[in-house]
Amino acid sequence: MVWKELQKIPYGKTKSYSEIAAVAGNKNAQRAVGNACNKNPIMIIIPCHRAVSKNNNLGGYAYGSEIKQKLLNIENGVK
Repeated sequence: MVWKELQKIPYGKTKSYSEIAAVAGNKNAQRAVGNACNKNPIMIIIPCHRAVSKNNNLGGYAYGSEIKQKLLNIENGVK
């Protein structure tokens, strides 16, 4: 369910782990969202880099926070 919700986040936008948890059916499952993102085998198709902390901090990323930031920058036209 989490991966389906991640695919709905528009290019260049982000959603918090708690927002994703809520639309997936359990508003208290933020850690489960993070764990699902961490297990994502196809980061190009399932954009887990668009999931961020509630305060807009990057949060974790299986491939490293530098890559997560670069992907978000590319989507937002930042060099």
